[in-house]
Amino acid sequence: MMLNEQAKNLRIVFMGTPEFAVASLDALVRAGSTIVGVITAPDKPAGRGMELQQSAVKKYALEHQLPVLQPERLKNPEFLNALRNLNADLQICVAFRMLPEIVWNMPPMGTINLHGSLLPQYRGAAPINWAVINGEKETGVTTFKLQHEIDTGNVLLQDRFPIGAEDTAGTVHDTMKEIGARLLVRTVQGLADGTLIETPQQTPAGIELHHAPKIFTETCQIDFNQPVTCVYNLVRGLSPYPGAFTFFNEKKLKIFSATAKTATPGIPAGEYVTDRKTQLSFACSDGFLEVKEIQLEGKKRMTIADFLRGYQFK
Repeated sequence: MMLNEQAKNLRIVFMGTPEFAVASLDALVRAGSTIVGVITAPDKPAGRGMELQQSAVKKYALEHQLPVLQPERLKNPEFLNALRNLNADLQICVAFRMLPEIVWNMPPMGTINLHGSLLPQYRGAAPINWAVINGEKETGVTTFKLQHEIDTGNVLLQDRFPIGAEDTAGTVHDTMKEIGARLLVRTVQGLADGTLIETPQQTPAGIELHHAPKIFTETCQIDFNQPVTCVYNLVRGLSPYPGAFTFFNEKKLKIFSATAKTATPGIPAGEYVTDRKTQLSFACSDGFLEVKEIQLEGKKRMTIADFLRGYQFK
């Protein structure tokens, strides 16, 4: 979709950091947006050599000759002055950090955010992970106006898509970033020509709201006392990162891919059965989780067949 001249003339500041945000920035650039500045995270040391690494958004911005700002603190007076001098009509925030009011309220048209859920469902830092972990059959993306409380602003547009039974957080992420990028361009066009109506977030009667808090280590540890479907959904919802884990002969074992089989286990939850060739399954409360792709502590990620071929059982 190409923007009309009115939308193209809007001076836009884009804020984002990871690959997910690059899809949105690229869609805006291809649609003809006037991007007057890109705000992203400072370079950070990473890897064995601890060399400074640029964010995915910064790499894209530099490749397309877009001005970049990388503030350590968003309330820093020098940064605020530089941001003000960009004279933006509109700010767009995608997968960035929480903004102080002095930043999100600066441009005359405010700041819009792209969120990875159908708000008000799954407000929070990890909406994709939690939607899959909870076994949702559908999710979507929302553009909304930023206001004081996180993920609570007025909705502008939404788009939805199904979550398949074998989808992971990774596959949902890849689908969502493309759908979200297109929705963002439509949002900019609608704001420019005045056809978008802001709608306060409302929870339909009888609908339970789910939240999407940050994923911590304790979230990732598998409880095999749960039904096998719940365990399977946890594995999907944490793949490829950070990975659901258990302990296998006293070593941490991450599970990235598996299948769920309902059956009467016959062994305690958490115990495993294996043919030591191609099959390794962990007992759950009502079945078995048959693992397909794993990573044992200190080893690389591999298929279960490759793992069993080289593993020395006690």
